[in-house]
Amino acid sequence: MFVPQFVNPAPVVESLKNAGIELIIFDSDGTLVDSELLAAEAMVAHVAAFGVTLTAPEVLDRFKGGKMADWVAAIEALRGAALPTSFEATLRERTAVLLQQRLKPIHGALELVQALKIPFCLASNGPREKIELCLGVTGLLPYFEQRIFSAYELGVWKPAPDLFLHAAAQMGVMPSRCAVVEDSIPGAQAGVAAGMRVFALQTGELEFGMPPQATVITRLADLLGHIGH
Repeated sequence: MFVPQFVNPAPVVESLKNAGIELIIFDSDGTLVDSELLAAEAMVAHVAAFGVTLTAPEVLDRFKGGKMADWVAAIEALRGAALPTSFEATLRERTAVLLQQRLKPIHGALELVQALKIPFCLASNGPREKIELCLGVTGLLPYFEQRIFSAYELGVWKPAPDLFLHAAAQMGVMPSRCAVVEDSIPGAQAGVAAGMRVFALQTGELEFGMPPQATVITRLADLLGHIGH
C-alpha cells in the first residue's frame, strides 16, 4: 500500500511560484462535471422517506466534498435512529438516474482538457463507478481513461493528502511539480497538505474556510493563464 510522505505545505507552496508544473490533478464533482446539485437533489428526496427534511443548499453546505460514510452518519444523527443497510445503495441508484438524465460538464471543461499539453489525471472521493458514469455522460471519459484514482480504492478520503500523493506517485511526478484543481474545501485542503499548488474553482462567492494558499479561479479557462498549456 502506498504510504504518503507528509510535508510542511507552506514552504513547498511558496517554492512553487517559479516552479514548472508537470502534472495537473483534477477533482471530478463540481470541478469537471456539474453533478453536485443533482446529487443534493437526490439526497433531499431520499432522506425525506426517512423523516429527515433538508434543502439542497443545506446538503451542499454540510456534505460537499465529503465521503458517503460521513453523510450516512450525519443523517442518522438527524434522524435519531440507524438507517437501513440499503440506504447508500439506493441513494447511489437514485443519484445515477439524475446524472444520466441531466448531467452536464462544467463550463469549459472539455475545451480545457482538449487544450492541455501538460499531463493530467483525476483523483476523486467518489467511487470509480460514479466517476466513470459522470465522465461518460459528459464526454470526458476518453481523456481520463487509465488515469482515474478513487479514494475508495485507497481507503483514504480528502481532506487527507493520501489520494493526491498516490496519484502523483502513480503518474511518476513529484508532489511539488503537481497542480490540483478543486472546488471544495476538503479537496483544497488535501492539495495543500500534499505540498501541491492548488487552484480553487469558485464560480460564486468564495467559500468560507478555503485555504489561503489556494489560488482562486472563477472559470476553468483561467487555469491556462496560470500554468500555461
